[in-house]
Amino acid sequence: MAIDYARLAADYARHRQAHPGVLLALCRAATPASRALEVGCGTGNYIIALQSQVGCACWGIEPSPEMLSRARERSAAVEFRLGRAEGLDLEPGSFDLVFTVDVIHHMTDRRAYYEQTYGILSPGGRVCTATDSEWIIRHRHPLSTYFPETVELELARYGRIAELRGMMAQAGFDQIAEHTVECTYPLADVQSYRDRAFSALHLISEEAFRRGIERMERDLKKGPIICTPRYTLLWGTKGLFR
Repeated sequence: MAIDYARLAADYARHRQAHPGVLLALCRAATPASRALEVGCGTGNYIIALQSQVGCACWGIEPSPEMLSRARERSAAVEFRLGRAEGLDLEPGSFDLVFTVDVIHHMTDRRAYYEQTYGILSPGGRVCTATDSEWIIRHRHPLSTYFPETVELELARYGRIAELRGMMAQAGFDQIAEHTVECTYPLADVQSYRDRAFSALHLISEEAFRRGIERMERDLKKGPIICTPRYTLLWGTKGLFR
């Protein structure tokens, strides 16, 4: 099933929120003097929150005009541009922090992305890739629990952490490190899943989708479903003398 990003933009804006662990890590990596860029910013959840909390100069790049329109409606303090991760037409050394959240698996050329990101970072600047490891994909709750058909599809889409680390090293990044963040919250309404506000749900069959929704609705009658979203944050630093 093809993903309709015009429809998905509305559902993302309605249902998706910044993961507190990811946002906290990004805020700690920035200062008021930082220049931060989110690549694949979607409807702007992370870059808008970063600008609001830290006060730094922020930019967002997004290939979907519909997503970008939603982001622009939400903030005039962030400069949003239409563009793709693999074709960053930006000045060398113009950013101190470049990050993506749940985007690397959408890229057609991840190696080119890291090489271009290295070029636009200032010496000492950092790149952060927030993504899902194989373990996270297999243990997503409730997504993988109620829609197990998404697991193999997602494993095929997502880059392995070791592969991403290798690309970062080849691009020139130092101090490559990773850590995982998680949070929990009670889900009392299935609407975000019914609206397919998660791209993986656009890739499974209608039968699998309907079966998962029915299971969620049955379980919600017993009480809230405890959700535990996780991300692996993969960091790299551009050396001071390169």
